[in-house]
Amino acid sequence: CYFRREPVRAEPLSRNHTLRNFVSMRTLHGSAHGARCTVPQTTTAAPQLSIRRLRGAVRAAASATAPAPSASGSPLANNGAAVDWHLQTLKHVVDSGQFNRAAVDVVFNEALKMEKVRPGTPESKVLDGFIMSTLFYEPSTRTRLSFESAMSRLGGTVLSTESAGEYSSAAKGETLEDTVRTVEGYADCIVIRHFQEGAAKRAAAVASVPILNAGDGPGQHPTQALLDLYTIQREIGRLSDIKVGMIGDLANGRTVRSLAMCLSMYDNVQLYFVAPEVVRMRDDIKSYLTARGVKWTEVSDLREVAADVDVLYQTRIQKERFQDMTSYAAAKGKYIIDREVMRALQPHAVVMHPLPRVDEITTDVDSDPRAAYFRQARNGLYVRMALLKLCLADGRSDIRL
Repeated sequence: CYFRREPVRAEPLSRNHTLRNFVSMRTLHGSAHGARCTVPQTTTAAPQLSIRRLRGAVRAAASATAPAPSASGSPLANNGAAVDWHLQTLKHVVDSGQFNRAAVDVVFNEALKMEKVRPGTPESKVLDGFIMSTLFYEPSTRTRLSFESAMSRLGGTVLSTESAGEYSSAAKGETLEDTVRTVEGYADCIVIRHFQEGAAKRAAAVASVPILNAGDGPGQHPTQALLDLYTIQREIGRLSDIKVGMIGDLANGRTVRSLAMCLSMYDNVQLYFVAPEVVRMRDDIKSYLTARGVKWTEVSDLREVAADVDVLYQTRIQKERFQDMTSYAAAKGKYIIDREVMRALQPHAVVMHPLPRVDEITTDVDSDPRAAYFRQARNGLYVRMALLKLCLADGRSDIRL
């Protein structure tokens, strides 16, 4: 179960929590290249609702959600079982399929607040006394540092490791489960990146503290998917009625798999898959999208896609996932976003990338206002701050989410 029914801390909640409507962001377009100024478009204020009523509303919305992928990675393996989202009781973040639209709105509301957190303010101390441990069995820069920065900016403490696989315990053959059981004694939550698909679910199955999946092999990367949704909302102004082109290593790219699943929650979304033959999108995601009524098409012409989409989501060809370097060589460099592709891109559209990039986006694209990938990386900080607060601070009577 990825949602707890009891808070982490024992103190009882002394007051009802409230949920404010997510402030949608409207994009104003300037020059022919889409120079933009993003301004808030305030929605009608939500009435003060009790947490019980809010939970009921979200549970009703959850009844229409799709099943989450099983440990095997297949989104269709749970026979249609809907995921129940309990506000204020988020326990683990391990799978993109555990979120529905109402849950995403909760996270987005919090992320907007996180953008305004400044040192020395009460909001910067909400996780004072909490400890986060990172277990990274694969290399990471952005994800690890953004999680650590997120925890620090909210007043928490970090126990960090960049090479968990080289620890003496792992080198001696200790299982992931035993490592998690040990580390949970030192920390209030664990952020884990692992080379094996399904590792985060294994960790969550034995953990008594929240597990946050920072990427498990070619499987899932739910926090990246949430920050990608947040970026699209901020840049384009909507998540329904959009066209998204996904490019590059779609077979091994956990970011595109997770994002495709999350986009399937929204209305009238159309996806274009642009990938070399050896790294095409896997059938489990295609089946998942088809079951949700999402239109998807495999296309070979990148410029044709660029002219039609709202978002170009580029990914690198992941050399570390290839057993055969001949196949890697055949895939690498096939689809590159350069100035020629940018000329085909619509003025309002944006280019995203989970980073790091190698050569799949040329550096002369960086100065184009439609290049959103560094803004995307910054948004990851706010979304991860929001998730940590939701996972850890809900047991404190002085916290309003």
